[in-house]
Amino acid sequence: MVPFAACAVLTLFRDSVANTNAALGLVLLIVVAASTGIRAAGLVAALSSAAWFDYFLTAPYIHFAITDRADIETAVLLMLVGAAVSEVALWGRRQQAHASRGQGYLDGVLSTAATVGAGLSSTSSLIEHVGQQIVDLLEIDSCRFDPSGAPVLATLNQDGTLTYNGRPYNVGRLGLPTDSEIELVIQSGGVAGGRFLLTAASTVARPTLDQLRVAVALANQVGAALAAAHRDGPPTASS
Repeated sequence: MVPFAACAVLTLFRDSVANTNAALGLVLLIVVAASTGIRAAGLVAALSSAAWFDYFLTAPYIHFAITDRADIETAVLLMLVGAAVSEVALWGRRQQAHASRGQGYLDGVLSTAATVGAGLSSTSSLIEHVGQQIVDLLEIDSCRFDPSGAPVLATLNQDGTLTYNGRPYNVGRLGLPTDSEIELVIQSGGVAGGRFLLTAASTVARPTLDQLRVAVALANQVGAALAAAHRDGPPTASS
């Protein structure tokens, strides 16, 4: 509706405003729509601007027809600019979201590391806290601590990769396994200190490699706490 209204108003100044200047004004409207980061909004604004530019501002007027080559080129450029700006805005939103997620991951690790270093939480509370962080990070069903137990099919390795039945497993393509718990060994100084068992059975979760690496880092913060508390005996299992 905004391009329609703008073109309708510009008909009042058709003799004094060149079509190229009118087109530049419509480009501003397209940029505003595209800046929302919604691809459809930018494309609709571009198509609408081109259509109403044709209808109101090019001869023959009040018809969807263009006879002047320059006006045809201007209408085409309006659509191309709209598509290009929409894609750039969408890319910018994605980069911003990626940076925000990265900062969130870092904040989670630093917060847990500070808790461990200050000794402000009991080991069992820390295990529960980190387990919930991993659940939220990977968008899975649950994460429980297990001091030891039988092997499971899936293992989240220290480098963030995953193996299933001893073979590399593509999480990005297949999602986390839903038919088996996923073992995440807790380490400190290269020494295992129990494990987290992750469950992702209710939905297919596809965390990125960065997210998986952060989950490993969080688990290993627990490893540091377990190593420090080793003299007091093994921790109590926590769900």
